[in-house]
Amino acid sequence: MPTELIRRLSGNIEPGDHPYLNGAWTPLMEEVNATDMRVLEGRIPDDIDGVYLRNTQNPVYQSIGRYHPFDGDGMIHMITFKDGQATYRNRFVQTKGLTAEQEAGKRLWAGLMEAPSLSSRPGWGAHGSIKDASSTDVVVHAGKALTSYYQCGEGYRLDPFTLEQLGIPSWSPLDGISAHMKVDEATGEMLFFNYSKHAPYMHYGVVDKHDKLVHYVPVPLPGPRLPHDMCFSENYAILNDFPLYWDPELLKEGKHVVKFHPEQASRFAIIPRRGQPQDIRWFEAAPTFVLHWLNAYEEGDEIILDGYFEEEPEPKNFSGAPKGYERMMSYLDQYKMKTRLHRWRFNLATGKTTEQRLDDRTLEFGMINQQYAGRKYRYAYSAVQVPGWFLFHGYVKHDLLTGESWEIRLPDGQYASEAPFAPRINAKDEDDGYLVTFITNENTQRSEALLIDSKRFSEGPVCRIELPHKLCSGTHSCWANGSAVRDGLLSGL
Repeated sequence: MPTELIRRLSGNIEPGDHPYLNGAWTPLMEEVNATDMRVLEGRIPDDIDGVYLRNTQNPVYQSIGRYHPFDGDGMIHMITFKDGQATYRNRFVQTKGLTAEQEAGKRLWAGLMEAPSLSSRPGWGAHGSIKDASSTDVVVHAGKALTSYYQCGEGYRLDPFTLEQLGIPSWSPLDGISAHMKVDEATGEMLFFNYSKHAPYMHYGVVDKHDKLVHYVPVPLPGPRLPHDMCFSENYAILNDFPLYWDPELLKEGKHVVKFHPEQASRFAIIPRRGQPQDIRWFEAAPTFVLHWLNAYEEGDEIILDGYFEEEPEPKNFSGAPKGYERMMSYLDQYKMKTRLHRWRFNLATGKTTEQRLDDRTLEFGMINQQYAGRKYRYAYSAVQVPGWFLFHGYVKHDLLTGESWEIRLPDGQYASEAPFAPRINAKDEDDGYLVTFITNENTQRSEALLIDSKRFSEGPVCRIELPHKLCSGTHSCWANGSAVRDGLLSGL
């Protein structure tokens, strides 16, 4: 496979036994372009056209104090498919924070696990003292990729095919944008939210298909909260106020310690997509925390919302973790949090909420065919975590109409990425397409791209493609339709 080395960064990560600086989380310092990819198994289908983008946490400089994997610098990996061929490249997201640290030759900001006073410079986002690494999420909207940081940052745009850095959107609000912007492929709109430690504590906004901010309103909350995701239906946006947030008393001392308040209900804000604060309808439900939603849609008087309910939002400390990392390891273990596929129904006529468990297995990081986002859908694809680790080693496909499900697992020593659904060219129905993912193979010390035919899900990968280097793990990814991106549209219809 012809591979062109673009740049190798000279970081200063010290060798050690940190659980998230080794193995599948080993930092990668080089940026490359690769063409004529080597196919290890099967063949690249000629009925797939688009780009898979994956955001990873990839630290360049030694941390100030204890390192949390979410402190790592954003690095985007992409693989394109067209006419039975594939190309790959990767780039660091050149954030303001990374640029400043490159100039200084060292880390300037303390991370999530250390006191804000250790940072050399003022920081970004809801926390207020950490670096906007833009390392959490990535979507494609209006023909451009947009990366984001989960504690809110400015967002960075890149060309989805070349990864050319295109800067911060002109519409980025003062309080930034959180991870999990939502693109509606039917309208071309992108919905987003942010949160902060000052009133009103949350905002909600809409960017139209021309990349113009057309709506931005407050969503008043009782105090600082930690929302991580949002969802939408055809006519509404759905935001949340969960009873897991920074301890208010410790926050007065400048300490950011998450605490669960089980005596408080979960609250859901349902607002018309161009609605005002007075239009918000609040619904209550069982106390929990939800990292990620699958989808929402309207049915009669009800809005139906699917996501991953945490039975233990404040898990007990991880036994056997390195000293000082017990709490961090616990909050990265979905088996400790007991994440379950769950359904909420909000009745707009009665104001009542009903809930339903859809699966008792530990699942998270779900994906759907994005052409059905905000609309009634049938199929969902959830990731299976490695117990004790923020790593995936399998997937479950759900048929939400019949209740059937199918599960596949990777061989031992192989770890997967979040896997979006890529519709087949001229797809006939909702699950006519592929799951796309990167895997890291610790047995070979290499990484690969896999394609899984959703129609033949249980058979596993139909194609394995060798990547030019071993990827560091991370969080989120997306799929963008090739013709839509080339036409300057969003990643959809």
